[in-house]
Amino acid sequence: MELIFLGTSAGVPTRSRNVTAILLDLQHPTRAGLWLFDCGEGTQHQLLHTPYHPGKLDKIFITHLHGDHVFGLPGLLCSRSMAGNVNPLTLYGPAGIREFTETALRLSGSWTDYPLEIVEVNEGVVFENEHYTVTAGALNHPVECYGYRIEEHDKPGALDAAALIADGVKPGPLFQRLKHGDTVTLEDGRIVNGQNYLSAPQPGKTLVIFGDTAPCPAALALARHADVIVHEATLEAAMEEKANRRGHSSTRQAAQLARDASAGKLLVTHVSSRYDAQGCELLLKECQEVFPECELAQDFMQVYV
Repeated sequence: MELIFLGTSAGVPTRSRNVTAILLDLQHPTRAGLWLFDCGEGTQHQLLHTPYHPGKLDKIFITHLHGDHVFGLPGLLCSRSMAGNVNPLTLYGPAGIREFTETALRLSGSWTDYPLEIVEVNEGVVFENEHYTVTAGALNHPVECYGYRIEEHDKPGALDAAALIADGVKPGPLFQRLKHGDTVTLEDGRIVNGQNYLSAPQPGKTLVIFGDTAPCPAALALARHADVIVHEATLEAAMEEKANRRGHSSTRQAAQLARDASAGKLLVTHVSSRYDAQGCELLLKECQEVFPECELAQDFMQVYV
């Protein structure tokens, strides 16, 4: 999986940062997937500076309905349709996302020429297939807000072909069944269990993308043992009280969450527009003092999970 940050500013854009949007390229070997998390104003402009096209999106997850996370959505949906794209798209978000989307399209005389499914989420599993499970967790913000935990299912172990050949099993179509762990009967009557020739499963990756939030117990549960968490760090530690009053976290609190959750890596984003490049260095330093495996996201930064 690969993350591409399209916007990393809180509230309003700056000259170097657009408002919140994050792409997730699943890079699955058998099924490509491109997911978008939040869609602040100007997100489709940001996409123009990447190799990715809105038509490739098959899922959009909205954390909450504050404008810096959702005002780019109607334009992106319409542009996707005007380009002649007919691939279906599923939109996930809190209660109100359907009304917001349908009202914006109706009042502007717009529509989509592709199937658009809108799912209003609650806590718990919001999507699952044979490869991934996405779980939503409620956060602490003035409006209904969620974080999303994306868990990649474990991958089957590799087939030990050399051992099979040494045991007299000829290479061929049976190998594919054995690779799936099936039990097969050979021409000579022998029964071979594929599980005996597989290495240990490869653990899947876990990624957690937070919406805006002040510290809360649900955040820790959502982030537990994740390989990567993406969390806001709107203000510096000295302004922690102000951040919390507005439903946000400080640098120190984001880092404490990553530490307490035993996360592998922390990516902080949603930076207040008050911080210039030097101020951002301060934010990163404060995070790393608590949790060293931390990076401060920049627009168009790419991170492999």
